[in-house]
Amino acid sequence: MYRSQQPAGACSSTGTQTDSMQGQVPRLSKVNLFTLLSLWMEVFPSTKDDENKKKPQQIKKTGLVVVRNLKVIGLHCSSSELHAGQIAVIKHGSRLKDCDLYFSRKPCSTCLKMIVNAGVNRISYWPSDPEMSLQQDNSSQTSIGDARLDAKAVERLKSNSRAHVCVLLQPLACYMVQFVEETSLKCDFVQKIARMEPEFARSTFYDYRQERVKEYEALFLISSEDLHKEILRMIGLENLCEDPYFVCLRQNMKELVLILATVAASVPSYSDFGFYLSKTSDENQQGLTQEMALHCIIQARLLAYRTEDHKIGVGAVIWAERKSSSLDCDGTGSMYFIGCGYNAFPVGSEYADFPHMDDNQKDREIRKFRYIIHAEQNAITFRCQEIKPEEQSMIFVTKCPCDECVPLIKGAGIKQIYTGDIDSGKKKADISYMKFSQLRGVGRYSWQQNPHRTSPNNTTVSTAGENGDLKNKDEDDLG
Repeated sequence: MYRSQQPAGACSSTGTQTDSMQGQVPRLSKVNLFTLLSLWMEVFPSTKDDENKKKPQQIKKTGLVVVRNLKVIGLHCSSSELHAGQIAVIKHGSRLKDCDLYFSRKPCSTCLKMIVNAGVNRISYWPSDPEMSLQQDNSSQTSIGDARLDAKAVERLKSNSRAHVCVLLQPLACYMVQFVEETSLKCDFVQKIARMEPEFARSTFYDYRQERVKEYEALFLISSEDLHKEILRMIGLENLCEDPYFVCLRQNMKELVLILATVAASVPSYSDFGFYLSKTSDENQQGLTQEMALHCIIQARLLAYRTEDHKIGVGAVIWAERKSSSLDCDGTGSMYFIGCGYNAFPVGSEYADFPHMDDNQKDREIRKFRYIIHAEQNAITFRCQEIKPEEQSMIFVTKCPCDECVPLIKGAGIKQIYTGDIDSGKKKADISYMKFSQLRGVGRYSWQQNPHRTSPNNTTVSTAGENGDLKNKDEDDLG
């Protein structure tokens, strides 16, 4: 089944009444958010699989998001030995009952029979090349024959299962692509680079985005329409091969890939910028690789586009790292997911129940600050696992944690914070960011230039401190 109905708040391209005219900003639907997270999990950094990536594989790497009651309880990806569905069964077991699973590829029969047997509620997948690849350029004729037999087995399992196996893609809200582009240019990570590196301009951001677009289109889309239709027929989606359904499907997929590429480009691997330990943090901290930190902060950036806060979308995700490598069956290695969240009003409340004014509103009584629940607070509240004091845990936040959240992060036992620090040390009308720079006992990894970088003559070059010398710079250098 392919869901293509317009989500609430969406409008057609010819419509005259937009979300922004109503005082609202576009939001990602939960279906599209979970789909994007599954695609992003497919490219989770993995050193073990580097050699396998160099040669065509019939079993394609697959990302998976496990959802219960519309809350993410698992982020997984296949490893060199196990498929994503198998990993889900190992990690969750009978707890998969009544869960929804979002795959970046249609699962093979090996996975489907196990997850169906676990009692899942719904299995959604990205309608491109499935986990057992049907693209002949990647496989021999014998392998293609096996893949077609597997596709038939999957359809038979689907038709006899209680689980709802389907494609769930929804059209983006009106102006969503434009909104993601504009907010990506204004996010803390791009702004920090623009302030410290004058040569970084809009064109640089768009160059990075175009590189990501090419990379993700090659990975997640099928360039040939005829080949795409042939694969859709083989995986039981004949109804999507006719227009206008096929045209709409291709357009929705392409727009979601563009969203993913734009968000990924908002934390660019530019020059020597990355997440480095702040000067006043504990020096004995062992941080993540830059590739891993970038991947996780982009997860948080995707979550930010579900925000109910009109002015500032914030996302947060919590991961932990096991001490023992004996349990590393997941494609995420020793890393495992704890929880995630975005800033929103209390669960069950109606949109109009609380004030939505920002701190520029003179009447403090109708400001949103005392009602909005912060991304970090939601990530801690709805975590799916406990934070173990003996293991390294880390939270990735798209903006500097405020004074309300800093004590919560430390109290929860989280060992490291990865974030932008543009607001660090600032006080605003209803909210301040003074405690972050004073935090002790937690490693603070801020987005900055490498403080240990060397100049061409091999001398160490000092960089700005936690707040840098940026206080007099324009707030929207690229805006």
